[in-house]
Amino acid sequence: MTGPNDTIRIVIPLTIRKRNGRPKILPPDEVTVRDGRSQDPHVLRAIARAWNWRRQLESGAASTIQDIASAEKVSDRFVSRMMRLAYLSPEVLEHLVIRRVPPALSLNDLVAVADQPWAEQMDMVFEAA
Repeated sequence: MTGPNDTIRIVIPLTIRKRNGRPKILPPDEVTVRDGRSQDPHVLRAIARAWNWRRQLESGAASTIQDIASAEKVSDRFVSRMMRLAYLSPEVLEHLVIRRVPPALSLNDLVAVADQPWAEQMDMVFEAA
């Protein structure tokens, strides 16, 4: 049985600015961003959606994955598959979201890596980076 001390909270300080009429996520000033390679915006959007869906379920705003799928007008299978991104290790999330290191995998492969233990995820996601 889990208790209130079994919760892991991950805080990633980000700034959102409008660039060309679109929101852009900027990392904190003390973090150096890799030059020459930019993060795929689809990866960032998928991670943000996954965390939003997870928060909806945890807060009770949505009862089931089916409720989220209906609201988003996507299939429940898509929601359940993409929501796995909310369970990537904190280290992988830091590299993807803050440092903007592009993954060596496609988005679909990144979803599959989220099922692996946290200790193994870094090598799998950034092996060719």
